[in-house]
Amino acid sequence: QVQLVESGGGLVQAGGSLSLSCAASGRTWGRYAMAWFRQAPGKEREFVASISWAGDSTYYADSVKGRFTISRDNAKKMVYLQMNSLKPEDTAVYYCAAESSVVSGQYIYWGQGTQVTVSS
Repeated sequence: QVQLVESGGGLVQAGGSLSLSCAASGRTWGRYAMAWFRQAPGKEREFVASISWAGDSTYYADSVKGRFTISRDNAKKMVYLQMNSLKPEDTAVYYCAAESSVVSGQYIYWGQGTQVTVSS
């Protein structure tokens, strides 16, 4: 079992920056690719960014490309999302998730989310 806990959410002005963290714990920590998702009120959950297990490959949604950076520290079992040049439309609950090493695209572990609010 793996538990994921996000932190770092809060209120920030448009144009500002915020850094989110995802801490993993559990007796087993495999070669999981990790990702960040977000969900705004009344909207479906959307993909934000992902990173391979080794951290040598990243992918971003077009809406955040150039502004957000995903990174990880496997020794610390941490995943990060640095968010710069924030916009009001970035307001959402942000979740981190671990991808199955067996089924690509299937995320099997999820955190409870952290709220990010960007004021105009």
